[in-house]
Amino acid sequence: MSYTQIKKRTFEIIQAGEEDDLPSKFFDVCLIILVLLNVCLVIADTFSLPEKVQIVSKHIETVSVIIFTIEYILRIWTADFLYPEKKWIFAKICYFFSFLALIDLLAILPFYLPFVIAIDLRVLRMLRIIRLFRVFKINRYTDAFTSITKVLINKKNELLSSIFVVLLLMIVASVLMYSIENRAQPDVFRNAFDALWWALATLTTVGYGDIYPITVIGKILSAIIAILGIGLVAVPTGIISAGFMESIEKNKDSDDDEIKYCPYCGKEIKG
Repeated sequence: MSYTQIKKRTFEIIQAGEEDDLPSKFFDVCLIILVLLNVCLVIADTFSLPEKVQIVSKHIETVSVIIFTIEYILRIWTADFLYPEKKWIFAKICYFFSFLALIDLLAILPFYLPFVIAIDLRVLRMLRIIRLFRVFKINRYTDAFTSITKVLINKKNELLSSIFVVLLLMIVASVLMYSIENRAQPDVFRNAFDALWWALATLTTVGYGDIYPITVIGKILSAIIAILGIGLVAVPTGIISAGFMESIEKNKDSDDDEIKYCPYCGKEIKG
């Protein structure tokens, strides 16, 4: 195989695998298992583990970082196949600053940082939390997560509009509630941020009960906000559900198109 063929085949393997591409599927499954294992290790670090278990955990961490680093380098190396319309240097730059590439970098950065600059151990412990970003790497290995991402991108304008309305209502409600309840409960509604916490708990119908109105007008406003919250908070859910239905319909239409045409010659199959 030539250099270009090897590079292209590497690109095909590290991308989300096709059903008939066993090496690519195997790569995806292995990386998903490794990512989930690392997430479990992050959770395990919050417990007081025996010394032997900690040693094993460190070895797994080292091996994982090496594998993730190799994957990261390979993805940059093959970036010109991901952006074929760009020159190879610009393709690598585009990939380097992409969301998933930044996630990959953040996933391995805490391991290498102490070797480059001296860091306070307390800061290092905080940086280790960045390892949780590895869970986002699963997005590139499964079609399910890819579908979710596509739906969110396609419906971003509707989602942003609905979220903006909810945030606007929360801000207005918090200012009104602060003006109403501050005199009656100066220790509870100390400022607009305390009222904003109440608005968030009420609008989402969670109702923690740690902060609530005691005046008549405050209770009336709280009831109105709670009723509005039932409808407004459900709007983003409805938008996402509609997006998934559209995605399913598009997939069905594409499947039907494949049935109508010969997969080998491309000619229409007469029923």
